[in-house]
Amino acid sequence: MTHIRAELAKAIPEMMRQVDKIRNIGIVAHIHHGKTTLSDNLLAAAGMISNELAGKQLLLNFDEQEQARLLTINNADVSIVHEFENDNYLINLIDTPGHVDFGGDVTRAMRAVDGAVVVVCAVEGVMAQTETVLRQALREKVKPVLFINKVDRAIKELQLTPDSLQKRFALIISEVNELIRKMAPEEFVDEWSVDPRDGSVAFGSGYENWAISVPYMQRTGVKFPDIIEYVTSGRSKEIAQKAKINDVIFDMVVKHLPSPRIAQKYRIPNIWHGDIGSPVGQAMLSTDADGPTAFMVTDITMDPNAGEIATGRVFSGKLQKGMELQIVGTKIKNRIQHVSLFMGPERLMVDEVTAGNIGAVIGLTDAFAGTTTSTAPDMIPFEEIRHVSEPVVTVAIEPKRMADLPKLIETMRKVAKEDASLRVEINPETGEHLLSGMGELHLEITQYRIVNDYKVEIEASKPIVVYRELVQHPGGPFEGKSPNKHNRFYFEVEPLPDAVVQAIKEGEIPQGKSFKDTRALVTRMEQLGISRDEGRGLIAVEGGNILFDVTKGIQYLNETMDLIIDAFKEAMNRGPLANEKVYGLKVRLVDAKLHEDSIHRGPAQTIPAARSGMYGAMVLGDRILLEPFQKVTVNVPQEVLAGATRELQRRRGEILDMTSVGDLQTVVAKVPVAEMFGFASDIRSATAGKVLWSTESMGFEPVPPELQTNVVAEIRQRRGLKPEPYDAAYYAG
Repeated sequence: MTHIRAELAKAIPEMMRQVDKIRNIGIVAHIHHGKTTLSDNLLAAAGMISNELAGKQLLLNFDEQEQARLLTINNADVSIVHEFENDNYLINLIDTPGHVDFGGDVTRAMRAVDGAVVVVCAVEGVMAQTETVLRQALREKVKPVLFINKVDRAIKELQLTPDSLQKRFALIISEVNELIRKMAPEEFVDEWSVDPRDGSVAFGSGYENWAISVPYMQRTGVKFPDIIEYVTSGRSKEIAQKAKINDVIFDMVVKHLPSPRIAQKYRIPNIWHGDIGSPVGQAMLSTDADGPTAFMVTDITMDPNAGEIATGRVFSGKLQKGMELQIVGTKIKNRIQHVSLFMGPERLMVDEVTAGNIGAVIGLTDAFAGTTTSTAPDMIPFEEIRHVSEPVVTVAIEPKRMADLPKLIETMRKVAKEDASLRVEINPETGEHLLSGMGELHLEITQYRIVNDYKVEIEASKPIVVYRELVQHPGGPFEGKSPNKHNRFYFEVEPLPDAVVQAIKEGEIPQGKSFKDTRALVTRMEQLGISRDEGRGLIAVEGGNILFDVTKGIQYLNETMDLIIDAFKEAMNRGPLANEKVYGLKVRLVDAKLHEDSIHRGPAQTIPAARSGMYGAMVLGDRILLEPFQKVTVNVPQEVLAGATRELQRRRGEILDMTSVGDLQTVVAKVPVAEMFGFASDIRSATAGKVLWSTESMGFEPVPPELQTNVVAEIRQRRGLKPEPYDAAYYAG
């Protein structure tokens, strides 16, 4: 190991400047399709673990929770040197999680890489998270290749003949290509489809350490019938020698995935909306190691000895010890103390990390996942990393000893910095410390870290579901009066078209109150169902909601508009039904009467008046509560199918689809998140443990009318409010 480490330490720094011979890749897949097992084999190729342990050691699952639960929780990075056609290539690899609760890590990893090895299980085929991770990759213009894993299981368990095995592969390939055609950037739809004939598809077994591809078969003479013969006769060690998994996968990566020099030319305009003609723009397009530094942090990890480590992609320039980097968008500068490359659980110290590589630095204490840092002070930051789903489950956390309160607050801020998918809300008024995550498991693991890594003893409430508020139909105009009765605002509300809500979610319609290209935005909104006249009155976007001003020639309105926006933000973040966030609402200011003296229309007058006007209009539009749903995919043998469907249906689940492959049944259902607590143990009991299941976010839908009154009363009482929400008369003042 020491010898290999010394070799690597010498080879890697020399290779980092050979941009054409670098490949930055992510291993992505549905949960339990074998990503980390595959990564083990690729590490064995680098001599980092023994061939015997490859596929069993799970070296990149070095967190003790990952080992206990047999799933990947964090992104893990490693750099490997691979020889292809007598040339050495540097492969920077990120092993990503497959569980939906950790999808945020996949999204952030996709910003750092240029290519993805999509792993699909030969038995289960394309699953919910396969589609999600592909969408995450393609949205970032990351090119995919396909590895069909667990072929040994398909041969042994499904007892497939060479002919039926090839048909199974053809079906998986065509499903993956269908997803690529649906989601790939227009210019790459044909180019990025995977095809076994050119070697952009490989087949094999991460657990048994072998793989095969069409070019490899042609080169070595090993054929599919030979593979079946070796596997069925239990001679997998022999096939692992003849068809080395690392050679097949890395050959595919080098041949079919782009170098940073190629990828950055089309990725930079997609992820950075600054001036391409500027020095930093040109340096990034050409992957110039001697240009201004542009480093995007995609991950923060806490090392008990070294402290905070920021990992990310160097798009131009270099990272060096002692260098000062500006946190773009602020005046803050941080000095780099150490530069390294992650090698699984360890780090390899280097003098510098140059453009086109993935590096780790100590010293960027003001950075968090998604931060842009640069030596160019006026650089525009990279586009915000857009996550596929949002936190839908919350727990309230308290320290067991009040003396630990300051330490708990500091720890919660740190865990939120490490994991950008977590939301931390510290409410000084109520004394509540709320932690919101993607699901029960996400919160469980975060609490485990707070107690075991940060040594803060805590008590947590039962998980609470995050709801949203909306209206059923248009409401208003409603008059909101200021406390001094000198100012009046008239608002109308209605649900936004679904296409507009989606465009906000995708970042097409940006958040905030200042918009770069308003004309293009008005045109885009018109295409999505907002009239041009209304679009011109765009004032602000908050969450999934938009404020429009459709008034004409009202005196003093411009002077009070910032206060109206503040009221809009307040109203959208705490709705009038249950103090939950509002989602998908169009708010129109249709009229206003303002006092001529500015002293009578300050914040204390304007904000309550505008907020009451919005709340009252929502009451007239019939407020509804929206609850989060998950798509639940359950794989079970035929004999326990009835138990699985019963378990889903008793949780208000709606069965969407049922398919079978051999004896294995796949059930897809839509289930409210509120009904998913305790699902893991209940589904195992209902199926005698013979179950594999996964979930995927499906957005928000209305709570059934018969349940809404009770749910609203419950939320309001928990927040210390009276059980019944206020009526319109309350907001009329």
